[in-house]
Amino acid sequence: MTDAAPAIATFGLGKRYAGSHKFALKQLNLNIMPGEIYGFLGPNGAGKSTTIRLLMNFIQPTQGHAVIGNKNVVEDSVEIKRRIGYLAGEVTIYPKMTGHQFLSYMAVLQPPKRKGFAIALAKTFQLDLNQKIGALSKGNRQKVGIVQAFMHEPEILILDEPTAGLDPLMQEAFFELIRGLRRHGVTIFFSSHNLNEVQKICDRVGFIRAGKLIAEQAISDFAQVATQTYSVSFAGPAPLAELKQIPRAKVQANTSRHVTIQIKGELKPFFALLARHKVTSLDRQEANLEDEFLRFYRGDH
Repeated sequence: MTDAAPAIATFGLGKRYAGSHKFALKQLNLNIMPGEIYGFLGPNGAGKSTTIRLLMNFIQPTQGHAVIGNKNVVEDSVEIKRRIGYLAGEVTIYPKMTGHQFLSYMAVLQPPKRKGFAIALAKTFQLDLNQKIGALSKGNRQKVGIVQAFMHEPEILILDEPTAGLDPLMQEAFFELIRGLRRHGVTIFFSSHNLNEVQKICDRVGFIRAGKLIAEQAISDFAQVATQTYSVSFAGPAPLAELKQIPRAKVQANTSRHVTIQIKGELKPFFALLARHKVTSLDRQEANLEDEFLRFYRGDH
């Protein structure tokens, strides 16, 4: 995968809207590889939707450029759109059409590879296609948007807050769909402020703040860079003085025999210390992407 050209790449991409002296997006450099699921994480207003609109050529960059499949997103916009599936952050579709009518219309614009696949997707998401779209709840309109983005089985998907409005059961159905596409080498770029879903599904995540990419990290590496928290009970008095000597550790004594310790980085000194004492229980709290995101967002990195 490392030898392949990026499926999506941006080069110093930036956008300043007319009438504003501030950049909504500044010097964005991304390399998203074929078959990768990349989560674009940040609070509302951070620049996530601006990035996606630039990739879709709905707006033009003030600086830099972007390519999808080695094609320039501005110069080759029509050709690119044949190869990608797109879901907007706010699903706004013809309210007087039924779901069937809308998907049939979209199928004319972008013919599906497999007949009946859109219907199968609708069943997966428990979506009634006979209702008029204007009568649907936000969650069901979101399902219509997901089906239209996926139904022609594109090689690249660009999704803006794809699980917004979905209940937990339908979110899991969405994640399962994404996992299946990953097995077939589909590239997926999606924005989110839902930290848990990014942790569940992505290969890599980028953190954006105030229009600037402030960090990128492989999800598999988070355990190595994140602060890890352990709850430890000792048979006798906790060796507080020794615990406090562990590099980059914060120790909280809960009782004379029980401590909570937060450690960033190397764990070997911690476990070596535990081996010298009688430990009655040891519990590890999972590394939390939310903690890492908040650390980056506060500027603590």
